[in-house]
Amino acid sequence: MDTTIVRNSFREKFGTSGVLYFSPGRINLIGEHTDYNGGYVLPGAIDKGILTEITPNTSDRVRVYSLDLNDYVEFGLDEKDKPSASWAHYIFGVCREMIKRGARPHGFDAVFSGNVPLGAGLSSSAALESTFAFALNDLFDYDFDKKELVLIGQKTEHNYCGVNCGIMDQFASIFGKEGNLVRLDCSTMEYEYIPFNPLGYKLVLVDSVTKHELVDSPYNKRRQSCERAAAAITVNHPHVKLLGNADLEMLKEVKKLISEEDYMRAQYAIQENTRLINTCEALKQGDYQTVGRNLYATHHGMSKLYEVSTIELDFLNDTAKACGVTGSRMMGGGFGGCTINLVAEDKYDLFIDTAINRFKDKFGKEPKIYPVKISQGARRLNE
Repeated sequence: MDTTIVRNSFREKFGTSGVLYFSPGRINLIGEHTDYNGGYVLPGAIDKGILTEITPNTSDRVRVYSLDLNDYVEFGLDEKDKPSASWAHYIFGVCREMIKRGARPHGFDAVFSGNVPLGAGLSSSAALESTFAFALNDLFDYDFDKKELVLIGQKTEHNYCGVNCGIMDQFASIFGKEGNLVRLDCSTMEYEYIPFNPLGYKLVLVDSVTKHELVDSPYNKRRQSCERAAAAITVNHPHVKLLGNADLEMLKEVKKLISEEDYMRAQYAIQENTRLINTCEALKQGDYQTVGRNLYATHHGMSKLYEVSTIELDFLNDTAKACGVTGSRMMGGGFGGCTINLVAEDKYDLFIDTAINRFKDKFGKEPKIYPVKISQGARRLNE
Protein backbone atom coordinates (compact mmCIF):
# COMPACT_ATOMS: atom_id res chain seq x y z
CA MET A 1 0.00 0.00 0.00
CA ASP A 2 1.43 3.37 -1.06
CA THR A 3 2.24 5.50 1.99
CA THR A 4 3.31 8.48 -0.12
CA ILE A 5 -0.23 9.50 -1.06
CA VAL A 6 -1.35 9.43 2.57
CA ARG A 7 1.72 11.38 3.72
CA ASN A 8 1.32 14.03 1.03
CA SER A 9 -2.36 14.44 1.83
CA PHE A 10 -1.60 14.76 5.54
CA ARG A 11 0.94 17.54 4.95
CA GLU A 12 -1.50 19.28 2.63
CA LYS A 13 -4.36 19.12 5.15
CA PHE A 14 -2.54 19.77 8.41
CA GLY A 15 0.84 21.29 7.49
CA THR A 16 2.86 18.80 9.52
CA SER A 17 3.64 15.09 9.72
CA GLY A 18 2.50 12.28 11.98
CA VAL A 19 2.99 8.58 12.63
CA LEU A 20 1.83 5.85 10.24
CA TYR A 21 -0.25 2.90 11.41
CA PHE A 22 -1.76 -0.03 9.51
CA SER A 23 -4.42 -2.61 10.40
CA PRO A 24 -5.48 -5.43 8.07
CA GLY A 25 -8.73 -6.92 6.92
CA ARG A 26 -9.18 -10.65 7.37
CA ILE A 27 -10.25 -13.91 5.82
CA ASN A 28 -11.69 -16.89 7.67
CA LEU A 29 -10.26 -20.11 6.28
CA ILE A 30 -12.87 -22.39 7.81
CA GLY A 31 -15.47 -22.22 10.58
CA GLU A 32 -18.66 -20.44 9.52
CA HIS A 33 -21.67 -20.13 11.84
CA THR A 34 -19.59 -21.84 14.52
CA ASP A 35 -19.07 -18.80 16.75
CA TYR A 36 -22.58 -18.62 18.23
CA ASN A 37 -22.61 -22.42 18.53
CA GLY A 38 -19.69 -22.38 20.96
CA GLY A 39 -17.16 -23.60 18.41
CA TYR A 40 -14.00 -22.16 16.89
CA VAL A 41 -13.19 -19.86 13.98
CA LEU A 42 -9.92 -19.79 12.03
CA PRO A 43 -9.28 -16.28 10.69
CA GLY A 44 -6.08 -14.68 9.46
CA ALA A 45 -5.01 -11.09 8.83
CA ILE A 46 -4.41 -10.27 5.17
CA ASP A 47 -2.16 -7.94 3.19
CA LYS A 48 -4.98 -5.45 2.58
CA GLY A 49 -6.21 -2.99 5.16
CA ILE A 50 -6.43 0.59 6.42
CA LEU A 51 -3.45 2.94 6.57
CA THR A 52 -3.60 6.10 8.66
CA GLU A 53 -1.23 8.93 9.48
CA ILE A 54 -2.07 10.52 12.80
CA THR A 55 -0.70 13.09 15.24
CA PRO A 56 -2.00 14.77 18.42
CA ASN A 57 -3.21 18.35 18.10
CA THR A 58 -3.45 21.03 20.76
CA SER A 59 -7.25 21.07 20.91
CA ASP A 60 -9.97 18.75 22.15
CA ARG A 61 -11.20 18.25 18.58
CA VAL A 62 -10.71 15.32 16.23
CA ARG A 63 -10.04 16.23 12.59
CA VAL A 64 -10.08 13.34 10.10
CA TYR A 65 -9.89 13.18 6.32
CA SER A 66 -10.94 10.09 4.38
CA LEU A 67 -8.77 10.04 1.29
CA ASP A 68 -10.86 7.43 -0.52
CA LEU A 69 -14.16 9.24 0.07
CA ASN A 70 -12.67 12.72 -0.28
CA ASP A 71 -14.56 13.65 2.89
CA TYR A 72 -13.48 15.61 5.98
CA VAL A 73 -15.04 15.57 9.44
CA GLU A 74 -14.35 17.38 12.67
CA PHE A 75 -15.93 16.46 15.99
CA GLY A 76 -15.59 16.80 19.74
CA LEU A 77 -15.17 13.92 22.16
CA ASP A 78 -18.41 14.15 24.14
CA GLU A 79 -21.33 11.82 23.46
CA LYS A 80 -23.34 14.68 21.96
CA ASP A 81 -20.63 15.30 19.34
CA LYS A 82 -21.32 12.21 17.20
CA PRO A 83 -20.66 13.22 13.57
CA SER A 84 -23.25 12.79 10.84
CA ALA A 85 -20.99 10.95 8.34
CA SER A 86 -21.50 7.21 8.84
CA TRP A 87 -17.85 6.33 8.15
CA ALA A 88 -16.77 8.65 10.99
CA HIS A 89 -18.91 6.72 13.50
CA TYR A 90 -16.23 4.03 13.61
CA ILE A 91 -13.58 6.53 14.67
CA PHE A 92 -15.85 8.47 17.05
CA GLY A 93 -16.97 5.18 18.61
CA VAL A 94 -13.39 4.08 19.25
CA CYS A 95 -12.68 7.40 20.99
CA ARG A 96 -15.81 7.14 23.12
CA GLU A 97 -15.21 3.50 24.07
CA MET A 98 -11.68 4.37 25.17
CA ILE A 99 -12.97 7.29 27.24
CA LYS A 100 -15.53 4.98 28.91
CA ARG A 101 -12.60 2.79 29.94
CA GLY A 102 -10.76 5.65 31.63
CA ALA A 103 -8.66 7.08 28.80
CA ARG A 104 -8.07 10.82 28.94
CA PRO A 105 -9.52 12.46 25.81
CA HIS A 106 -7.13 14.07 23.33
CA GLY A 107 -7.69 15.83 20.03
CA PHE A 108 -5.83 14.52 17.01
CA ASP A 109 -5.49 14.94 13.26
CA ALA A 110 -5.59 11.99 10.86
CA VAL A 111 -5.73 11.02 7.21
CA PHE A 112 -6.57 7.45 6.23
CA SER A 113 -6.94 5.30 3.14
CA GLY A 114 -7.74 1.65 2.55
CA ASN A 115 -7.39 -1.10 -0.03
CA VAL A 116 -9.81 -3.61 1.51
CA PRO A 117 -12.43 -4.35 -1.17
CA LEU A 118 -15.79 -3.17 0.16
CA GLY A 119 -18.59 -5.72 0.28
CA ALA A 120 -16.26 -8.68 -0.18
CA GLY A 121 -16.51 -9.97 3.39
CA LEU A 122 -12.97 -8.93 4.35
CA SER A 123 -14.12 -6.67 7.20
CA SER A 124 -12.97 -3.19 6.26
CA SER A 125 -14.88 -1.76 9.24
CA ALA A 126 -12.90 -3.82 11.76
CA ALA A 127 -9.68 -2.75 10.04
CA LEU A 128 -10.70 0.90 10.42
CA GLU A 129 -11.59 0.49 14.09
CA SER A 130 -8.42 -1.47 14.80
CA THR A 131 -6.19 1.08 13.09
CA PHE A 132 -7.47 3.93 15.22
CA ALA A 133 -7.68 1.87 18.42
CA PHE A 134 -4.10 0.68 18.01
CA ALA A 135 -2.84 4.14 16.99
CA LEU A 136 -4.50 6.08 19.82
CA ASN A 137 -3.41 3.51 22.38
CA ASP A 138 0.18 3.82 21.16
CA LEU A 139 0.28 7.60 20.67
CA PHE A 140 -1.31 8.53 23.97
CA ASP A 141 0.09 5.67 26.10
CA TYR A 142 -3.36 4.50 27.16
CA ASP A 143 -2.01 1.08 28.18
CA PHE A 144 -4.92 -1.02 26.90
CA ASP A 145 -3.87 -4.58 26.13
CA LYS A 146 -4.67 -6.18 22.79
CA LYS A 147 -7.78 -7.99 24.02
CA GLU A 148 -9.18 -4.69 25.30
CA LEU A 149 -8.52 -3.12 21.89
CA VAL A 150 -10.54 -5.94 20.32
CA LEU A 151 -13.45 -5.26 22.68
CA ILE A 152 -13.23 -1.52 22.01
CA GLY A 153 -13.67 -2.23 18.30
CA GLN A 154 -16.55 -4.64 18.93
CA LYS A 155 -18.38 -2.20 21.24
CA THR A 156 -17.88 0.55 18.68
CA GLU A 157 -19.90 -1.54 16.23
CA HIS A 158 -22.56 -2.31 18.85
CA ASN A 159 -22.98 1.17 20.32
CA TYR A 160 -22.20 3.56 17.45
CA CYS A 161 -22.69 1.67 14.19
CA GLY A 162 -25.75 -0.48 14.92
CA VAL A 163 -24.07 -3.81 14.17
CA ASN A 164 -24.28 -6.54 16.80
CA CYS A 165 -21.08 -8.29 15.66
CA GLY A 166 -18.91 -10.89 17.34
CA ILE A 167 -15.19 -10.50 18.01
CA MET A 168 -13.61 -12.48 15.16
CA ASP A 169 -13.01 -9.57 12.78
CA GLN A 170 -11.39 -7.24 15.31
CA PHE A 171 -9.45 -10.12 16.88
CA ALA A 172 -7.91 -11.12 13.56
CA SER A 173 -7.04 -7.50 12.75
CA ILE A 174 -5.33 -6.89 16.10
CA PHE A 175 -3.80 -10.33 16.77
CA GLY A 176 -2.96 -11.34 13.20
CA LYS A 177 0.49 -12.85 12.70
CA GLU A 178 2.32 -13.36 9.42
CA GLY A 179 2.46 -17.01 8.42
CA ASN A 180 -0.24 -17.98 10.93
CA LEU A 181 -3.99 -18.28 11.29
CA VAL A 182 -5.68 -17.80 14.66
CA ARG A 183 -7.81 -20.57 16.12
CA LEU A 184 -10.14 -18.53 18.27
CA ASP A 185 -12.82 -19.50 20.76
CA CYS A 186 -15.16 -16.53 20.37
CA SER A 187 -16.88 -17.13 23.71
CA THR A 188 -13.70 -17.14 25.85
CA MET A 189 -11.21 -15.22 23.63
CA GLU A 190 -8.76 -18.09 24.10
CA TYR A 191 -6.65 -18.49 21.00
CA GLU A 192 -3.81 -20.44 19.40
CA TYR A 193 -1.66 -19.57 16.41
CA ILE A 194 -1.82 -22.22 13.69
CA PRO A 195 0.95 -22.23 11.05
CA PHE A 196 -0.11 -21.36 7.51
CA ASN A 197 2.74 -21.67 5.04
CA PRO A 198 1.21 -22.96 1.82
CA LEU A 199 4.33 -23.26 -0.32
CA GLY A 200 3.32 -23.95 -3.89
CA TYR A 201 -0.20 -22.65 -3.34
CA LYS A 202 -1.99 -19.33 -3.62
CA LEU A 203 -4.98 -18.09 -1.67
CA VAL A 204 -7.50 -16.15 -3.76
CA LEU A 205 -11.03 -14.87 -3.29
CA VAL A 206 -13.50 -14.88 -6.15
CA ASP A 207 -16.26 -12.34 -5.54
CA SER A 208 -19.66 -13.26 -6.95
CA VAL A 209 -20.55 -9.52 -6.86
CA THR A 210 -23.99 -10.63 -5.69
CA LYS A 211 -25.85 -10.07 -2.46
CA HIS A 212 -29.33 -11.53 -2.31
CA GLU A 213 -32.09 -9.69 -0.50
CA LEU A 214 -32.94 -11.38 2.79
CA VAL A 215 -36.63 -11.27 3.66
CA ASP A 216 -37.06 -13.48 6.71
CA SER A 217 -34.06 -13.06 9.05
CA PRO A 218 -32.39 -16.30 7.92
CA TYR A 219 -29.47 -15.88 10.33
CA ASN A 220 -31.81 -15.75 13.31
CA LYS A 221 -33.73 -18.75 12.03
CA ARG A 222 -30.58 -20.84 11.77
CA ARG A 223 -29.37 -19.79 15.17
CA GLN A 224 -32.73 -20.72 16.68
CA SER A 225 -32.59 -24.13 14.98
CA CYS A 226 -29.19 -24.77 16.54
CA GLU A 227 -30.38 -23.63 19.95
CA ARG A 228 -33.39 -25.97 19.83
CA ALA A 229 -31.19 -28.91 18.87
CA ALA A 230 -28.69 -28.09 21.64
CA ALA A 231 -31.52 -27.86 24.19
CA ALA A 232 -32.77 -31.31 23.18
CA ILE A 233 -29.24 -32.76 23.57
CA THR A 234 -28.83 -31.09 26.98
CA VAL A 235 -31.63 -33.27 28.43
CA ASN A 236 -29.44 -36.38 28.01
CA HIS A 237 -26.10 -34.61 28.33
CA PRO A 238 -26.37 -31.75 30.87
CA HIS A 239 -22.79 -30.61 30.27
CA VAL A 240 -23.61 -29.80 26.64
CA LYS A 241 -25.03 -26.29 26.38
CA LEU A 242 -24.01 -25.47 22.80
CA LEU A 243 -23.45 -27.58 19.70
CA GLY A 244 -19.72 -26.89 19.80
CA ASN A 245 -19.60 -29.33 22.74
CA ALA A 246 -21.79 -31.98 21.09
CA ASP A 247 -21.04 -34.81 18.68
CA LEU A 248 -23.09 -36.50 15.98
CA GLU A 249 -24.01 -39.46 18.19
CA MET A 250 -25.63 -37.08 20.68
CA LEU A 251 -27.52 -35.44 17.84
CA LYS A 252 -28.76 -38.79 16.50
CA GLU A 253 -30.23 -39.55 19.93
CA VAL A 254 -32.66 -36.65 19.56
CA LYS A 255 -33.37 -36.93 15.83
CA LYS A 256 -37.00 -37.93 16.36
CA LEU A 257 -37.53 -35.14 18.90
CA ILE A 258 -36.62 -32.21 16.64
CA SER A 259 -37.64 -31.11 13.16
CA GLU A 260 -35.80 -32.29 10.09
CA GLU A 261 -34.67 -28.72 9.44
CA ASP A 262 -33.27 -28.29 12.96
CA TYR A 263 -31.47 -31.62 12.58
CA MET A 264 -29.83 -30.49 9.31
CA ARG A 265 -28.69 -27.19 10.79
CA ALA A 266 -27.25 -28.88 13.86
CA GLN A 267 -25.55 -31.55 11.78
CA TYR A 268 -23.73 -28.86 9.81
CA ALA A 269 -22.68 -26.94 12.95
CA ILE A 270 -21.25 -30.04 14.65
CA GLN A 271 -19.47 -31.23 11.51
CA GLU A 272 -18.05 -27.79 10.82
CA ASN A 273 -16.47 -27.52 14.25
CA THR A 274 -14.95 -31.00 13.81
CA ARG A 275 -13.64 -29.98 10.36
CA LEU A 276 -12.01 -26.89 11.83
CA ILE A 277 -10.17 -28.91 14.48
CA ASN A 278 -9.12 -31.43 11.83
CA THR A 279 -7.95 -28.61 9.55
CA CYS A 280 -5.76 -27.17 12.32
CA GLU A 281 -4.07 -30.54 12.76
CA ALA A 282 -3.57 -30.85 8.99
CA LEU A 283 -2.01 -27.36 8.85
CA LYS A 284 0.43 -28.29 11.61
CA GLN A 285 1.49 -31.25 9.44
CA GLY A 286 1.63 -29.18 6.25
CA ASP A 287 -1.11 -31.38 4.78
CA TYR A 288 -2.86 -28.97 2.44
CA GLN A 289 -4.67 -31.72 0.55
CA THR A 290 -6.68 -32.49 3.69
CA VAL A 291 -7.25 -28.78 4.21
CA GLY A 292 -8.62 -28.55 0.68
CA ARG A 293 -10.97 -31.51 1.13
CA ASN A 294 -12.32 -29.89 4.29
CA LEU A 295 -12.98 -26.64 2.44
CA TYR A 296 -15.07 -28.48 -0.16
CA ALA A 297 -16.92 -30.35 2.60
CA THR A 298 -17.71 -27.05 4.31
CA HIS A 299 -19.15 -25.63 1.12
CA HIS A 300 -21.32 -28.71 0.66
CA GLY A 301 -22.57 -28.37 4.24
CA MET A 302 -23.29 -24.65 3.92
CA SER A 303 -25.11 -25.23 0.64
CA LYS A 304 -27.11 -28.40 1.38
CA LEU A 305 -27.48 -28.55 5.18
CA TYR A 306 -27.32 -24.94 6.37
CA GLU A 307 -28.72 -23.63 3.07
CA VAL A 308 -26.97 -20.26 3.02
CA SER A 309 -25.29 -20.50 -0.39
CA THR A 310 -26.45 -19.08 -3.73
CA ILE A 311 -26.48 -20.36 -7.29
CA GLU A 312 -23.55 -18.04 -8.05
CA LEU A 313 -21.43 -19.35 -5.16
CA ASP A 314 -22.28 -22.96 -5.98
CA PHE A 315 -21.30 -22.30 -9.58
CA LEU A 316 -17.92 -20.86 -8.53
CA ASN A 317 -17.34 -23.83 -6.23
CA ASP A 318 -18.15 -26.30 -9.01
CA THR A 319 -15.83 -24.39 -11.36
CA ALA A 320 -13.00 -24.60 -8.84
CA LYS A 321 -13.50 -28.35 -8.54
CA ALA A 322 -13.52 -28.76 -12.32
CA CYS A 323 -10.23 -26.83 -12.57
CA GLY A 324 -8.51 -29.04 -10.00
CA VAL A 325 -8.40 -26.36 -7.29
CA THR A 326 -7.19 -27.95 -4.04
CA GLY A 327 -9.94 -26.44 -1.88
CA SER A 328 -12.81 -24.02 -2.30
CA ARG A 329 -15.81 -22.85 -0.31
CA MET A 330 -18.11 -19.90 0.12
CA MET A 331 -16.83 -17.54 2.80
CA GLY A 332 -18.94 -15.57 5.24
CA GLY A 333 -22.46 -15.68 6.59
CA GLY A 334 -24.03 -16.52 3.24
CA PHE A 335 -26.44 -15.37 0.53
CA GLY A 336 -23.69 -13.68 -1.47
CA GLY A 337 -20.07 -12.63 -1.32
CA CYS A 338 -16.96 -14.60 -2.18
CA THR A 339 -15.53 -18.05 -2.44
CA ILE A 340 -12.13 -18.62 -0.85
CA ASN A 341 -9.86 -20.86 -2.89
CA LEU A 342 -6.61 -22.69 -2.13
CA VAL A 343 -5.02 -23.13 -5.56
CA ALA A 344 -1.82 -24.88 -6.62
CA GLU A 345 0.38 -22.34 -8.39
CA ASP A 346 0.48 -24.36 -11.61
CA LYS A 347 -3.36 -24.31 -11.81
CA TYR A 348 -3.84 -20.69 -10.75
CA ASP A 349 -3.95 -18.91 -14.13
CA LEU A 350 -6.22 -21.53 -15.68
CA PHE A 351 -8.61 -21.34 -12.73
CA ILE A 352 -8.83 -17.54 -12.74
CA ASP A 353 -9.38 -17.36 -16.53
CA THR A 354 -11.95 -20.15 -16.43
CA ALA A 355 -13.83 -18.69 -13.45
CA ILE A 356 -14.06 -15.26 -15.05
CA ASN A 357 -15.15 -16.52 -18.47
CA ARG A 358 -17.62 -19.17 -17.29
CA PHE A 359 -19.17 -16.85 -14.72
CA LYS A 360 -19.57 -14.07 -17.27
CA ASP A 361 -21.17 -16.47 -19.75
CA LYS A 362 -23.57 -17.77 -17.10
CA PHE A 363 -24.51 -14.59 -15.22
CA GLY A 364 -23.64 -11.75 -17.58
CA LYS A 365 -21.05 -10.10 -15.34
CA GLU A 366 -17.47 -10.71 -14.32
CA PRO A 367 -16.52 -11.84 -10.81
CA LYS A 368 -13.87 -9.83 -9.00
CA ILE A 369 -10.56 -11.51 -8.14
CA TYR A 370 -8.71 -10.76 -4.88
CA PRO A 371 -5.41 -12.57 -4.25
CA VAL A 372 -4.56 -12.45 -0.54
CA LYS A 373 -1.61 -13.31 1.68
CA ILE A 374 -1.70 -13.99 5.41
CA SER A 375 0.05 -11.06 7.04
CA GLN A 376 0.81 -9.21 10.26
CA GLY A 377 -1.86 -7.58 12.43
CA ALA A 378 -2.20 -3.95 13.58
CA ARG A 379 1.12 -2.18 13.78
CA ARG A 380 3.08 1.06 13.75
CA LEU A 381 4.95 1.54 10.50
CA ASN A 382 7.63 4.09 11.36
CA GLU A 383 9.63 5.21 14.36
